[in-house]
Amino acid sequence: MAGRHFIDIWHLDAVELREILDMAHAMKKARAGWPKGRVDVGAPLEGHTLGMIFEKSSTRTRFSFDMAMRQLGGSSITATSSDMQLGRGETVEDTARVLSRYLDAVMIRANDHSDVEAFAEFATVPVINGLTDRSHPCQIMADLQTLEEKGVTLRGARLAWVGDGNNVCASFIHAAAKFGFSLAVGTPARFAPDDEDLDIARELQGRVDLYETAEEAVAGADVVIADTFVSMGDKDAERRLEALEPYAVTEDLMELADKSAYFLHCLPAHRGEEVDSEVIDGPQSLVFDEAENRLHAQKAILRWCLEK
Repeated sequence: MAGRHFIDIWHLDAVELREILDMAHAMKKARAGWPKGRVDVGAPLEGHTLGMIFEKSSTRTRFSFDMAMRQLGGSSITATSSDMQLGRGETVEDTARVLSRYLDAVMIRANDHSDVEAFAEFATVPVINGLTDRSHPCQIMADLQTLEEKGVTLRGARLAWVGDGNNVCASFIHAAAKFGFSLAVGTPARFAPDDEDLDIARELQGRVDLYETAEEAVAGADVVIADTFVSMGDKDAERRLEALEPYAVTEDLMELADKSAYFLHCLPAHRGEEVDSEVIDGPQSLVFDEAENRLHAQKAILRWCLEK
């Protein structure tokens, strides 16, 4: 295999993850004040092409990866699964073998995590997880970059996740041990994080504390994190909204966190459901900074994967 895969945060060691974050910070700083379309100094991925496969709709992932390749001096090709023979029954394994002959790297936003793992196993170029039902590692790298920009020291910080213990929560669990922060997760029992992810945290000696109320999780936190209560593919919207309503991030809930606490949300957001407008549009919110940093974090991930 030429290059390295970026499938899950827990697969990488802390030194590699630190290298990616440091690179993201440096590249963003170096572009300050530039037009968005100007190519980075040295065009580190000149001549390289990224293939992007989308089984799920996307705004931030699609635009940020495309712009990442442009700024790095490379190019990208985008397709949905329905554009490809993959949508008509061609195997993931055969698709990986073929696209490896055309491309320098592949980013996949997939329904099933196992498909990304299978693609990576048979690809001979780096494969990046752009989101699956199991994890969203690119988002967490952008979130951590955003917190560091605001002066948060990750090691020793207390991050609180409230709501559904979903794929984004899973990647925060994976990152806790790698970056040395503790994660307090407040969820209803039936929406708690997957036991497999909690086992990974224990093996890596990461601190993850589970609570059944949002108030317990948020108490004293440096960062409060939420996500949509109903995600793409969920078929039980009414049941979810009813069960998760007590976990909405309100101004009252934020007052239980540290007075200088920040609020994160990966977007898209539903104001009045998982978060109140006063919070997401208020002074503690970093949601648009973290959205912007998807671009810079993913540029660093691409360079790390391609060893450039």
